[in-house]
Amino acid sequence: MLEILGETLPLAIGVAISPVPIIATILMLLSASAGRTGLGFLAGWVLGITAALTAFILLSSLLGEAGTDGPRPIAGAVKLVIGLLLVLLAVRQWRSRPRPGDTPELPKWMSAVDTMTPLRAAGLGAALAAANPKNLLLAASAGLVIGAGSGAATIVGAAACFVVIAGASVAFPVLAYLAAPARISGWLDALKEWLVANNATIMAVLLLVIGVAVLGKGLASF
Repeated sequence: MLEILGETLPLAIGVAISPVPIIATILMLLSASAGRTGLGFLAGWVLGITAALTAFILLSSLLGEAGTDGPRPIAGAVKLVIGLLLVLLAVRQWRSRPRPGDTPELPKWMSAVDTMTPLRAAGLGAALAAANPKNLLLAASAGLVIGAGSGAATIVGAAACFVVIAGASVAFPVLAYLAAPARISGWLDALKEWLVANNATIMAVLLLVIGVAVLGKGLASF
């Protein structure tokens, strides 16, 4: 269990450090219907992460290497591909970062965040969690590790820990706002501006570090 948690912790943190969903969460919390849309987005975000992770855990069981302590060449090959794709995403993010003096552009759909219903916010959260290439790759890598565990309790426990950590970056501002909306609003606005300015750089460094780590895990599986 501890070995699985140690291997999947960086992957869960990689999902959690997603500037665009965090910015979307902040915009919702600064809107008129902050509490309801924020909770809806959080529910969708957690559901999307859970669905993606569960799918890859089930897929891992089809590889026929679950519970083996020796070499796992199939999982190793998949991890090599995932690691390479993460590194390529890192390069893409780095090249897309705004140059000095440029104004970072937010996705156009963010302009509609203020008018979203809780149900639409939940759908958006699920889409950003499960349809984002970075999150899918990280969930795939985590699913391979968790699915190889022995025993249902170990798999369920490790999966639950992954979801909690991966969802923390959206859960924290939502819960903090519900607890103290007046005190947290100014901090949320400042955090949003910083994330907008540094989104591409954060993602490039994060993807590169995790991509290299996944490549190393892939090589070690042979």
